[in-house]
Amino acid sequence: MIFTIARNELRRMFLSPLAWTILAVVLLILAFMFLSNLQYFVLIQSRLLSMGSDQGLTAVVVAPLLGNAAVVLLLVVPLVSMRLVADERRNKTLSLLFSAPVSMTEIVLGKYLSLVGFLWLILALVALMPLSLLAGGTLDFGMFGAGLLGLALLLAGFAAVGLFMSTLTQHQTVAAVSTFGVLLLFWILDWAGQGSGASGILGYMSILNHYEPFLQGIFDTSDATYLVLFILTFLMLSIRRLDMDRLGG
Repeated sequence: MIFTIARNELRRMFLSPLAWTILAVVLLILAFMFLSNLQYFVLIQSRLLSMGSDQGLTAVVVAPLLGNAAVVLLLVVPLVSMRLVADERRNKTLSLLFSAPVSMTEIVLGKYLSLVGFLWLILALVALMPLSLLAGGTLDFGMFGAGLLGLALLLAGFAAVGLFMSTLTQHQTVAAVSTFGVLLLFWILDWAGQGSGASGILGYMSILNHYEPFLQGIFDTSDATYLVLFILTFLMLSIRRLDMDRLGG
């Protein structure tokens, strides 16, 4: 039932022009950034060789691309996730979901997987850009793979936040703005904590601090664990919220 809900949600997503527009715009922006990074690498390649630097194509072109992709998709996720539950609430169809022979967990996971599927589709298309460099160069597949894994976990975390914020309101705009606010807060927590006694705690809570090691080709189980717990926390909050609605209704 989870995959049935996910398939239906994903089909409904692609029936709207918003999903196609987001897909086109995101890929256009990231393709421009990728080509800019590649042009910069060509300009400094001889200098890097003369200096004996170990920074190669992956470090100069691919890692910045994946870092930029995280920022761009942080802006995009609120637009994609805002309607997941808020639309059901606004159209008065949420009660129909509650009366269906499915649990709140199945509803939440089905909607969540549809959003993650869309975001990972973008990730797969973005990954084709660095892979095209194999036609004339080499990649550090360890760094590339770690960066992709980190971005996949990060996008799954973004999706969990977006789904939860969509369960709180019937207004799509409110869901989008609040999702962006929460994601931005977790992104800049480390900046806010600098110079304060709580800098250690806030630094650990910052999702940026747990994503950056992946971009450097470092796979740390503590970073992966944090991102997984981040995802599970917001999924459980979404299930709890829908349970409250069902019992209240």
